[in-house]
Amino acid sequence: MDKTNFDKLFSKENLTRIFPNNRADKFFDALYGDSSEGAYDIRLVFGGHAGNELRFEFHLTQRPGKCLACNLTYGLPQVFSRHPVIDVRGVVEKIGQMMDGHGKVVEWKLGNTREISKNLHVIPLTVVLG
Repeated sequence: MDKTNFDKLFSKENLTRIFPNNRADKFFDALYGDSSEGAYDIRLVFGGHAGNELRFEFHLTQRPGKCLACNLTYGLPQVFSRHPVIDVRGVVEKIGQMMDGHGKVVEWKLGNTREISKNLHVIPLTVVLG
């Protein structure tokens, strides 16, 4: 599958179906009992591919009037990997289904949180195809 097909397959619209925009509200509601307590929104973004790896990112974008830097985003990869609302395993399963015979997911891993700016932190998600 070439780059154009991956970009089309993992378009913003398709990724929003896999990881809906309201997932952050559900996550914060589960953590704090109130979604308005959340400091950031979460969006799944396709970052490209190399060899047998698909690269995605969870973008944590600061909400107005909140402080992303004040939150503990650096421990989130471990939280995301287990939290049932974020459901990374389910996200990866849906990615595998979208591949429709053009590769099978054999492994996935979350990388360390990277601070892109004070308003944006990123958690890499690598999906390995076999």
